[in-house]
Amino acid sequence: MVRTVWENRRVFLTGHTGFKGSWMSLWLASLGSTVHGYALAPEGDPNLFTNARVTDYVEHEVGDIRNLAELERSIVAFKPEVVFHMAAQPLVRRSYANPIETYATNVMGTVHVLDVIRRVPSVRAVVVITTDKCYENRESLLGYREDDRLGGFDPYSNSKACAELVTAAYRDSYFPLGRFAEHEVALASARAGNVIGGGDWSEDRLIPDLIRGFLSGKPVQIRNPHAIRPWQHVLEPLAGYLTLAEHLLQEGAGFAGAWNFGPAEEDAWPVGRIADA
Repeated sequence: MVRTVWENRRVFLTGHTGFKGSWMSLWLASLGSTVHGYALAPEGDPNLFTNARVTDYVEHEVGDIRNLAELERSIVAFKPEVVFHMAAQPLVRRSYANPIETYATNVMGTVHVLDVIRRVPSVRAVVVITTDKCYENRESLLGYREDDRLGGFDPYSNSKACAELVTAAYRDSYFPLGRFAEHEVALASARAGNVIGGGDWSEDRLIPDLIRGFLSGKPVQIRNPHAIRPWQHVLEPLAGYLTLAEHLLQEGAGFAGAWNFGPAEEDAWPVGRIADA
């Protein structure tokens, strides 16, 4: 990363108590940014946010992106230059059990973040983090491209496709590329998935589930052993998000759009191969 871009930069980060959010908080702090995190309390014990003492490095605020008034108060008071929106309900099986919570968080939460941003003149770059599951599943062996049809059969995937549509609508309506000189806000979305790495104790994720199975001596159910996933270490997509934000800050509207972040083709392994290894 270009340290001079991030040093003393004011960054508002939603979802900073999660797995990726904790790593992003630490990375931004190490680059010299002033980071204000806004998220629900960390979930589970253990969790990376607590174990890595993230509160030693960032401004920590417990808040819910579904609460528009509180979110607006926080962003307006902080006056950020960059916003990373990472807060989400990220689990597929939980989305089946709690679809209303999933849509409220992933769709209306995104609406709230973007609607506040259009009233905060300090903001220059916004990266909305969604997922590679936002595409309509066509069971193809080819990787998805950014202009492929959005969709999603389960509430989680569908809600993330909706978040992408919301982001595009706000960009076209309030931050259009052709009027960038007037509003000076560059808005992009980032799509990545199957992120692995240290500090992930989440439920319904392959490697944490396998480790829990080994420790307890119990078998682990592998639901889709033949499904091929684009596995990537957590620092890879985060490097992508930071690089994208750098380009938004330095080159503005030229990078305002949707971007996929994924590994090389040889790192797309079947679930069963990971489990066997």
